[in-house]
Amino acid sequence: MELKHVVPIMKDTFGHLEFAGEGNVEQRRVNGRLTTVSRSYNLYSDVQRADDIEVILPHTAGEKFFEFEETIQLVNPRIVAEGYKIGERGFTNYILHADDMIKA
Repeated sequence: MELKHVVPIMKDTFGHLEFAGEGNVEQRRVNGRLTTVSRSYNLYSDVQRADDIEVILPHTAGEKFFEFEETIQLVNPRIVAEGYKIGERGFTNYILHADDMIKA
């Protein structure tokens, strides 16, 4: 059985999330036209304090406009583990995806 993603218990894993700003926009050429594939946003967590949380939303969610440090909620969040190696050592990058982001 293949692990596709992990569904986090949001309150225990991240606590309250606040909007911290826009991240990157991933775009690709489709039939010669530049099309948005996904957008990433930075979030603050009162549980995960060491780093900002980055969430990736699909293009269907549209562009999001929130006030700085406004409390938000993720719709259908899931975490994907991506492995990579540098030299002889293996590492894991955990990527948070969601279907949408709304005001809490």
